[in-house]
Amino acid sequence: MKKRSLLSIDYWLIVPVVALVTVGLVTLLSLNTSLFLNQLFTLSLGILSFLIVSRVRAETFQYLYKPIYFISIFLLFIVFFIGYESHGAIRWVSILGFPIQFSEVLKPFLSLAFAAYLVKKNNTSFRAFVTVLFLLVPIFLLIALQPDLGNALIYAAVTFITLLTYGFPFRFFGFLFLPFLAVSPIIWELLHDYQRNRLLTFINPTSDPLGTSYNVIQAIIAVGSGNFLGKGLSQGTQSGLRFLPERHTDFIFATLSEGLGFVGSFIVLSCFVLLCLKIFQIFSQMENPFAKVFAVATFGFILVHFFVNIGMNVGLLPIVGVTLPFVSYGGNSLLSNLVMLGILSSLSSAYSKRRVLEIK
Repeated sequence: MKKRSLLSIDYWLIVPVVALVTVGLVTLLSLNTSLFLNQLFTLSLGILSFLIVSRVRAETFQYLYKPIYFISIFLLFIVFFIGYESHGAIRWVSILGFPIQFSEVLKPFLSLAFAAYLVKKNNTSFRAFVTVLFLLVPIFLLIALQPDLGNALIYAAVTFITLLTYGFPFRFFGFLFLPFLAVSPIIWELLHDYQRNRLLTFINPTSDPLGTSYNVIQAIIAVGSGNFLGKGLSQGTQSGLRFLPERHTDFIFATLSEGLGFVGSFIVLSCFVLLCLKIFQIFSQMENPFAKVFAVATFGFILVHFFVNIGMNVGLLPIVGVTLPFVSYGGNSLLSNLVMLGILSSLSSAYSKRRVLEIK
């Protein structure tokens, strides 16, 4: 295994992240100085966390998968007892005055647990497939019941991406889809009213312009009104006059698109493409199965978050309350993503293939 140092950090992994964080901070500063300062403070904690976990020996992550999983279940469970309500959901707990959302913070650690478990099983049988899904069920339900259906579905999507990449036959997923299709009417009845309304609004975005369709309509107007160069940050009407809801979190892409136009949007999209390509490159160079699986999970979380957030900002996907990684305001999301990249950096330093020059 390679000896690691601070200089061994893959800086090409960091460059697009720095650009995304910078765009996010500038956008937040144009909206509210307090939001900017809070995000800047969380960023400092995230950078420190990144540096710490990137120096942890890679074997440590793999050996702790059982306590990580059971502690995660416990933390998600106690949210219902010690958490506080905000926007109609109980997703946060207050620790020393800081709001903590376990469904966000646990993403890198649960990715480690599932990667270690898959490698330990070391087979792609239907029994192993069902066992992994069985382990996912309590996590999915505990998050969905908060309610936070957006994050629950993201966990499920990343799990399926990881399992498919790991080598489980595609027919296994077909076997799973058929029962899901059969019980879909029951699932529909179990959804909250606002969740059903969001799906109906997605089908017909103009059905209720002043009600359930309001958010998506305002987001589309904000994105389109930016034109090529934008109106200038803090000069936008939809975000500046607060027509655009959640302008600093779920709809920050619409905010920056209005202010920075096509150019700003293109920079953000390009940075995400570069980041995903770099993670894929790290995955392709890994020799260790555990490291490869974790790289896939990291790729999945960032790609799905990016795809869903952009999609709901431009009206291509239902609104599910998903942040834009490294850009949206939110300390838990920023911290979680930086920790995830720190772990990936540690695994990359330890397990990437050596390039040896042979003289013949």
